Amino acid sequence: MDLFAEAARVGIDTDYVDWRGRRRTVSADVLAKLLQALGPTTGDHPPDPDRPLQASEAFQGPAGRFWMLAVQLYGIRSGRNWGHGDFSDLLALIEWAARLGAAGIGLNPLHALFDDRPGEPSPYSPNSRLFLNPRYIDVEAVDDFGDIAGVTSEIEQCRRAELVDYAAVAALKDRCLRLAYRAFCEKAAPARREDFEAFRQSRSPSLARFASFEVLRRHLKGPWWEWPAEWRSPDEAALQRLRREAEDEVGFFEYVQWNADRQLTRCRDRARELHLPIGLYLDIAVGVQAGGFDAWSEPSAMLRAFAIGAPPDALNTAGQNWGLAGFSGAGLQARGFEPFREMLAASMRYAGAIRLDHVLGLKRLYLIPEGVPPDQGAYVRLPFEQMLRITAEESHAGRCIVIGEDLGTVPENFREHTARWGLWSYRVMLFERSEDGAFYPPQRYAERALVTFSTHDLPTFAGWTSAHDMRVKRALKIDPGETDEERARAIAQLREALAAQGSQEFDFPAVAAFLAATPAKLMVVALEDVLGMEDQPNIPGTIDEHPNWRRKYPVDLESLAAGNVLDAVARVAGQHGRAGEADARVEQQMA
Repeated sequence: MDLFAEAARVGIDTDYVDWRGRRRTVSADVLAKLLQALGPTTGDHPPDPDRPLQASEAFQGPAGRFWMLAVQLYGIRSGRNWGHGDFSDLLALIEWAARLGAAGIGLNPLHALFDDRPGEPSPYSPNSRLFLNPRYIDVEAVDDFGDIAGVTSEIEQCRRAELVDYAAVAALKDRCLRLAYRAFCEKAAPARREDFEAFRQSRSPSLARFASFEVLRRHLKGPWWEWPAEWRSPDEAALQRLRREAEDEVGFFEYVQWNADRQLTRCRDRARELHLPIGLYLDIAVGVQAGGFDAWSEPSAMLRAFAIGAPPDALNTAGQNWGLAGFSGAGLQARGFEPFREMLAASMRYAGAIRLDHVLGLKRLYLIPEGVPPDQGAYVRLPFEQMLRITAEESHAGRCIVIGEDLGTVPENFREHTARWGLWSYRVMLFERSEDGAFYPPQRYAERALVTFSTHDLPTFAGWTSAHDMRVKRALKIDPGETDEERARAIAQLREALAAQGSQEFDFPAVAAFLAATPAKLMVVALEDVLGMEDQPNIPGTIDEHPNWRRKYPVDLESLAAGNVLDAVARVAGQHGRAGEADARVEQQMA
């Protein structure tokens, strides 16, 4: 067998062009491992003759241009939360956004994690993308919960912790939610019981399977593929037997998801009541943990034997292994793409806009076999056209804008192709530069796009301009990807770009004014930049070496709302919105 020919036939790219423009050939050993696991068909699939692939406008949202505030919700401090931001904090942020003239609030992924594993806090490494993280539940807002008299000291300890203490928060909320569930079972009013049952029915059968999985993984331990055969892929009869034997436990996990859903739904509804043009902007992770619910529930649709990652680039010169399982093209095709639809709908039901993390994964995934370094992976193609069509269909069904995080090694014509399907691009100012490093002027930005200065994986404005990020990386023995001289030159080029737009200052409001001058339909301002924070939420390539996904904001929510810290940025960002209102009037007149 010609290994390279067979690999190409089933959708494995045997070579690719790296970030430096050099062609890299995948090793025969890696190709053999991929071929053994992927099966006969993984590349582009022929279209369904009954579903023509005619590109339509994913949902485009209201006319005009808008701005939003982005927060890492877990890091919100407040005088009432339990040391971890929650949905009541989000409700307050929505009220704040309305007063500031923002279109809504952007959030980190809210996916269900392994809540009993505090050492795995990344919101981008989910147990399931179909369900919510219970740490965001405001326990005191749960109708069945009593008072906090017995846990006041524990709450205060979590609240005072400088970093999010996931272990303490998860244990405390789990204990209190179990008390609330017991009270619900004993004395809930009929209307509340009916609402719970309606939720269970609306999410059937996925909710029952998820709750069963949560019970099983706590009892059986280890990854699910090492469980007894009857529980690796249980049929309905086995799950019914489990419910009879562990009814309280299964019911508890359904109850937790019900409360999470109702609290997040309240946030969505409040944004609508306040007439926020977008409301919630949610992030969807590119993959899931191989040992989690989604991979257990849909094993044929997931490639659990390989990790998704990225080849080397300027910021991550060794490549990246994200430790996540991605969709299998052949598996999705066999399931009529239902797992992909369900994943989109799970976030779209709450959101006016979603961001598909690493949207390039709709076309191809960079897969790394176990034991292979990140720079030795290979790209495997997915059924791109079908996935774009389904994304557009679900976007219209949910009336939800879709933003594709299209950074990194982008295939030729990729952005043009996704734009034809109505997906918006994701433009980060730090990357919008010419070959000599000069920052592109605002008019060079795309219209159907989200613009922002940085991302959770990149330096903040304060961190970048002070080179704090470079010092941190060097202390961690990580190549920062540029020299001190190159950073100094880049900072000077940013000064020039801001001055060319008439700015007399070199601060974040000046950057916001630059972004507000772009034609992009959506501008996002990160709270880290507003507060002048130097540390970024996450440093790729680190796990325990750095407090990723654990940092709290330095100011509590009540002080933020009462102060004027965001006023200067809001005034500048508001110019973007007012320009959008003019655009909208023109569009309406033309219509």
